[in-house]
Parts: sequence; structure tokens; C-alpha cells
Amino acid sequence: MNKKRTTLKDLAKELGLAASTISRALDDHPGISQETKEKVLNKAEELGFTRNSIASSFRKNKTLTIGVIVPRIDIHFHSLVISGIEEYAYKAGYNVTIFQSRDSIKRESKITKILQNKMSEGVIICLGTETNSYEHFEKLNRMKIPLVFYDRVPTGFEANKIIINDYESAFKATEHLIEVGCKRIAHIGGSQSTGIFKARFEGYKAALVKHDFPMEKNLVHFTKDLSYEEGALVAKKLLALKSRPDGIFCSNDYTAVSAIQVFQKNMVKIPQEIAIVGFSNYPISKIIEPHLTTVNDRAFEMGMAAARLLIRQIEEEEDIIQTEIVTIKTELLIRESSTK
Repeated sequence: MNKKRTTLKDLAKELGLAASTISRALDDHPGISQETKEKVLNKAEELGFTRNSIASSFRKNKTLTIGVIVPRIDIHFHSLVISGIEEYAYKAGYNVTIFQSRDSIKRESKITKILQNKMSEGVIICLGTETNSYEHFEKLNRMKIPLVFYDRVPTGFEANKIIINDYESAFKATEHLIEVGCKRIAHIGGSQSTGIFKARFEGYKAALVKHDFPMEKNLVHFTKDLSYEEGALVAKKLLALKSRPDGIFCSNDYTAVSAIQVFQKNMVKIPQEIAIVGFSNYPISKIIEPHLTTVNDRAFEMGMAAARLLIRQIEEEEDIIQTEIVTIKTELLIRESSTK
């Protein structure tokens, strides 16, 4: 015979407390003393009490679920962001549902239609590279569903955003190459229709201007996806130049790693002949030899900040926060690929 499930009423009877007091103690409510909370938690553990989260959600008219839309789960940056979101959400009592847009605006729009059915209390989004209009997010706004965008964020659209200073980070990375003695610095960039990669290119240019370096068009190459293969293709083009660059700033680590490998296969020494800097601090940056100098974009902290801001909106009964922008501070991790 199955053992009967312990209920809130059972806990209340055992402790001589009201069921509402038990519930608030389990929720860590500030109005309940620490002594009472400990008594309730100890008795709950003793009797094997577990919360019926589904029933609790219905009573509160809340799903306690956050929707997260990412371009690609297999990108290390987004995996770390998701980990940060889940870490904060779990501690706050929320579940997380992940959706993958694959950088498709069509797919992204379909996902928002699913989320419109009140499946989620709020949504955290990183825009896909195809996204150039925001009608699908405007519908969520009209429905008063809290939104937080991270990394790739919309322009001209009122929303909460978690970002890094891509311009400043790129400027520092390029200036580092100048400080170690590079005279001709190339750039492997991402699509200029995407704000973060445009900002990184602008930071690169600003560093050249500050130090009176000319920007040579044949040293600047933009890619579609900043893939390993695209990085290798650009590296081969730079290798074929009569006057090769002696430094390269890459908009991500994949292209930087592929460039290192192309040059090494062609007997070009890193960093003695060409110093290389990447962006994002992927695990491969510490595996490649020489280890890659890169920008740590603190993806995990970005996820934590996004979840914190979203849950604050969900739980505050007042108007939804519409325009808060949080900037996560980055750092340049100097390693062997640039230390001439």
C-alpha cells in the first residue's frame, strides 16, 4: 500500500501553526522568524514533505517558468549564459525553458507565438542575426510579458538589456596589439548588420586612429557567421599578401584559433611574426598552443544579471521596467598568442 503524501495541513497539525504560516515559511517570507522557518524546514524534511509545484503554480496563477530564446545552444557563449540564467532562476524558484532560433527570424517569431499563450512569466532573448524588425516582441510587450534582451539587443525598441561594452573591449584588444609592437593590424569581423560586431569593428578603428595607424582595406575582412572555416579562409588571404599583417584582432575565438593554425602550418611563428587576439574566452582559447589572448565577456554573469532583472519585473506588482540597461564589465586576458 502506498504511503499517503504529507500535506501542508499535516505540517500545520504537527507544528500547531496555520497552513498559511507554513507556506510563507517555506517561501522564506521576511515576515516569518528564522526560528519558525527552521522548525518548519526540519519538520518538512522529517516527514518527507515536498511542494506540489504544479498545484502551487495554479493557485498563484503563475507558471513559475521563464522562456529563453537563444540563437544557438552549441555556441559556448550561449551555453554559459543559459547556465547563469538557470543558476539564478533555480534559487528564486523558477524553471527555465530553452528555445533555439538558429538565427532565423521566422523561427524566432514562431517561438514568441508559443510564449504568448502565457507559458512563461517572462522571456530572455538574444536576437538572431536575421532579426531586423521587432513586431513579434512588440506583441509580448502589449501583453505585459516582461522581456530582457542580452548581448545582441534591439535598437530603437524600448526594452531591458544586458550588454557588454563591445566598442571599448575591441578598442582595448587592438590597443594591446599596438602596445606589444604591431604596426599592421588586421581585423576578422562579424556581420556588420549585427550591432555587437559593428561595435567591435568601430572599436578596432578607433584604436588605429588614436595611434595614427592607417586602416588598410585589404586587412579588414567580414564573415557571415564567424565560423572556424571562415577564419581559416581569411587567414589564407592574409597569408598571401605581399605585406602581411603582424597583428590580428578577431571578433571571436573560433576565427582566432583557425588563424593561428593556418599560420603555424605555413611556418609563421605566433606571436613573434603575427600576434593574435580573440574575443569571448571560449575553452579552446586555453587549449590551443600558444594559448590565445582574448576578451572575457563574462557570459555566466550576463545570464545571472538577465535572470535577476527579469524575475524582479515578474515579482514586482507595479509597472514593468522598460528601459533598464545593465553593462557587464569585460577584461582582456593576455596570454602567449600576443606576448611578443
